[in-house]
Amino acid sequence: MHFFAPDRLSKELWGRGFSHGTPRGRWDRWRPTEIKSNIPRQATAKEAILSSSRGTVEDFFLAGRNLAWWLTGASLFASNTGTAHFMGLAGTAAMSGVVIGAFEWNAPFLLCVLGWIFSPIYIKAGVVTVPEYLRKRFGGCRIQTLISILHLLLYVFHKISVEICTGAMFMRLVLGLDIYLVTIVLLTITGIYTITGGFTAVVYTDTVHAGVIILGSVSLMGFAFKEVGGYQELLHKYLNAKPSITQEGNWTAKPECYLPRPDSFHIFRDPITGDVPWPGVIFGLPILSLYYWCTDQIFVQRCLAGKNMSHVKGSCILCGYLKLLPMFTVVIPGMISRILYTDKVACVTPSECEKHCGARSTCSPIAYPVLIVGLLPKGARGLMLSTLWASLMSSLTSILNSASALFTLDLYTQIRPMATEKELMVTGRFFVIILLVLTTIWVHIVHTAHSERLFDYTQAVMSYLVPPIAAVFLLAMFCKRVTEQGAFWGLIGGLLIGFIRMVSEFVQGPQTCSANSKCPPIICSVHYLYFAILLFLVSLFTMLGISSFTDPIPDKHLHRLCWSLRNSQEERVDLDMEAQERRYALRTQPDVFKEPQSCLWKALDVFCGLEPKPGPRLAPEEATTEKVQTHGALSEEPKLGDTWEGTLESPFWRRVTNVSGLLLVLVTVLCHVLYH
Repeated sequence: MHFFAPDRLSKELWGRGFSHGTPRGRWDRWRPTEIKSNIPRQATAKEAILSSSRGTVEDFFLAGRNLAWWLTGASLFASNTGTAHFMGLAGTAAMSGVVIGAFEWNAPFLLCVLGWIFSPIYIKAGVVTVPEYLRKRFGGCRIQTLISILHLLLYVFHKISVEICTGAMFMRLVLGLDIYLVTIVLLTITGIYTITGGFTAVVYTDTVHAGVIILGSVSLMGFAFKEVGGYQELLHKYLNAKPSITQEGNWTAKPECYLPRPDSFHIFRDPITGDVPWPGVIFGLPILSLYYWCTDQIFVQRCLAGKNMSHVKGSCILCGYLKLLPMFTVVIPGMISRILYTDKVACVTPSECEKHCGARSTCSPIAYPVLIVGLLPKGARGLMLSTLWASLMSSLTSILNSASALFTLDLYTQIRPMATEKELMVTGRFFVIILLVLTTIWVHIVHTAHSERLFDYTQAVMSYLVPPIAAVFLLAMFCKRVTEQGAFWGLIGGLLIGFIRMVSEFVQGPQTCSANSKCPPIICSVHYLYFAILLFLVSLFTMLGISSFTDPIPDKHLHRLCWSLRNSQEERVDLDMEAQERRYALRTQPDVFKEPQSCLWKALDVFCGLEPKPGPRLAPEEATTEKVQTHGALSEEPKLGDTWEGTLESPFWRRVTNVSGLLLVLVTVLCHVLYH
């Protein structure tokens, strides 16, 4: 058997049953002979939750690296599509037109980058979390710790807050239910299968949710087009959809505050006067998408769980095609909502807006719920309610599982380097419970805040904080010369600049059509996409400049961690080799936890997948064969054979995925041309 070049640590730990941080035999799933045999049946959701493949770090957080392309592809789509996705896209489209669809159509390009460039490097590094890759690439723990903390903060105060805010608004407008009771019930259900089933349960439920989301959104699109009279009527009526009340007392709204934009059906808009300038769409938006799709643990985790590279690329292609749909199933229905319910969705006076949605500045976020309530019959309305509930559950469970992986593997192992495998599993599940409690508390804070401000800041927060993170990963992949000192201080500098801009806008208030911001123009007058470009370049050159004054990292530490060395068959000496060896040596020791004796605890262990599983009994011939093979693996040096790509992909499926990826890019470009 030919393996790709192993690391020095892998050779030393091979006899102990570990290779690249995975139990011996795990890499067998990546052998060429397994590519054909990996197509067999998939387990049902019940089997996935109750199976024993949840008692190790890799099984709980990566589903044993054995998921098919259609599972991970559907999960990528469902994890990205939450209630904030529906209400944010439709609300922005109601006010600005189709330009918000460019954010969706940018995803297929970056998904191809994820599948063909970033994922192979991550998998060759043998990591479970994205910050773990930075530790291998640069050495030390401070970049890994900083990135992990940043991700957790963004998850709790950005993603969860927006999802809960939109979910609360939806429940209040459509269902009329008490948001606290419904939230507790919803989080309890999602928490149970996230904690017990692990990543496998999350992916299987995401797949079901993806089907519900697509079916529901396509159904609403059909009803909306039928009501408005077709696409040609949409083109005519949208530009004339202005509210009937534009003044209150002595105050009269400016025309630009309530009239649809003349360029509403164009993606590429004026670089100076456009609300989303075309240079920002072409150069700024890919920076945000690079972080979002290629460095966020939520999405990278799904690619790491694929069976082989053909499945990983297939999942990215599937998700890329699905990301072409929201322009037609969410964005355009949001514009139709403005036509059908102009006075509600496009209200401009404070009294009218407060009457319809409780906010004083705009009610555009309610465009999608208003369309559901006012347009759909009862049966179809139930389908759309299921759609939005499915989207909320998928996004929350994805955040919970990925946040648990980051805390357990990147932070808790720093606090307790002697933690055993079972202790890490218990910690990961307990951290999910903590996040559930924090989320429940956060409902009250978000519900009492001005919901429209959260929508305004969703993309702004991303633009102010994530460009330095994107710069770190881009240089780590493509520039061997960047060192740990340059990456760390460049990251710190970029985050400080972005934090100053973010705090200034939060304190002084954003620039709106009806009110001017008190924020100094030198800080807040630059469009957030332009600011993302500037911040990215400043962070990039800072990292390169500082790195040029430090000693370079020798190539022996970078084999298969950089793009230029991705196919290297040389032995890699990990910069964190001693820490890994100590950690894995401790994991092979007997578990510090005593086996519970009561039937209740034993049943709980079985339900959570933590009970010890005896190995399968082998026939004498099989036992002898396994013994010979094991001794052979211990005594012989793993041979350097084919490159990693040749090992993991058959030529046929490699050509199929490459052609499919190229077709996806061409279709996406064509979509941009149609709405240029």
